[in-house]
Amino acid sequence: MRFSRRRFLQLAGSAAGATALPHRACAIGFPIRPVRVIVPFAAGGGTDILARLIGQRLSERLGQQFVIENRPGGNSNIGTEAVARAAPDGYTLLVVDASPAINATLYDHLNFNFIRDLTPVATIASQPLVMEVNPSLPAKTVPELIAYAKANPGKINMASAGTGNPTHVSGELFKMMAGVDMVHVPYRGTGPALTDLLGGQVQIMFGSPLASIEHIMAGRLRALAVTTATRLEVLPDVPPLADFVPGYEANAWYGVSAPGKTPTDIIEKLNAEINAALADPKIKVRIADLGGTALALAPSEFTTLIVEDTKKWAKVVNFAGIKAQ
Repeated sequence: MRFSRRRFLQLAGSAAGATALPHRACAIGFPIRPVRVIVPFAAGGGTDILARLIGQRLSERLGQQFVIENRPGGNSNIGTEAVARAAPDGYTLLVVDASPAINATLYDHLNFNFIRDLTPVATIASQPLVMEVNPSLPAKTVPELIAYAKANPGKINMASAGTGNPTHVSGELFKMMAGVDMVHVPYRGTGPALTDLLGGQVQIMFGSPLASIEHIMAGRLRALAVTTATRLEVLPDVPPLADFVPGYEANAWYGVSAPGKTPTDIIEKLNAEINAALADPKIKVRIADLGGTALALAPSEFTTLIVEDTKKWAKVVNFAGIKAQ
């Protein structure tokens, strides 16, 4: 017996509606115990800061502790896999940036598929990265940096929060478009990379303003450019990198995911609670002060963002020949 496409979709919709009924009970009273929130990076980075900010607000709103657990390693793969394998009951969540979308191309064999095995819950913030240098580097503008890098190929060390991390591929995009040679030095998270950048062991980083804005304001780091097409409100004197490298743009995002097959009603409840927290003027101001913009998307919109970023960064990874370490 053959079915038309319309009939197939009608049956699929009916099945989805039928299975949704028992799931509706899952969110009643949720959560009834503490929720584990895994951050797949070391403490101190932008992802960790936002996870703690949102986790605290969710604890206040929902009456249960949202406990942050740092699980760094493998450019977010260790922590991400732990969530992918967790019970799909809403009690294990992941706060992550675009790293898993990049890893889909970077790694030939992963034990999970970010799009298939995790369910997007909510976005938290978007932000540009900041091209920031140690003040000892004799370059105060992007043109001066490009000139210095071309005169000293391979002598500038570029830190990142890990191979394939957004802080890495954003730098590789700059190297490719500006035609410069800088040595990539990966770290296990933004925190350790920032420590060495401040100490002068590395000279440049495409860093998260969430983690480095205080150091920039204090003069411990020099911001040369932002990676988006518009200036950052908290750094109004720092120009877009595209002003000097036409066409350059890289935008970072942070969001929350849950194990695949987590009931839809729990996803919807968490999305509503996170978006409500993001609507709080105090949270908006806090994120803005850290160099970001609160970003409240529906789960379906977050899914689209992940798919689009996966395609975009696949082109950079393949062009630059980046290999997982």
